[in-house]
Amino acid sequence: MDTENKKKFDWMEDYPAAVTVSDDKGIIIAMNRRSIEQFRKRGGEKLIGTSLFDCHPESANTIIRDQLQSQKPNTYITEGTSGRRLIQQVPWYKDGIFAGLVETTGPIPGDILVKKRG
Repeated sequence: MDTENKKKFDWMEDYPAAVTVSDDKGIIIAMNRRSIEQFRKRGGEKLIGTSLFDCHPESANTIIRDQLQSQKPNTYITEGTSGRRLIQQVPWYKDGIFAGLVETTGPIPGDILVKKRG
């Protein structure tokens, strides 16, 4: 891929799931288009620069605090009026140093195939 195409390619912006990125203190530093749309009622793009702790109930904040300390991922499924969603909250690193958390949220189709390997 040439330099000009690399500049145009922004995988996160066009990723089909909501992507929200925080720093190592839990401050939201980036959101892709899907994330902004998903959290529109809570402020959308205005959430950038705010704390994850302001967006979640205390039960979730306990998990987030643990993740920020332990740098361990958290994966679960939610189910509501908009269907089932897979939530993945994983640490990200810059130059090998813990830099925060990335949360991806995407719909799970009802007919998802489970493949067993090995």
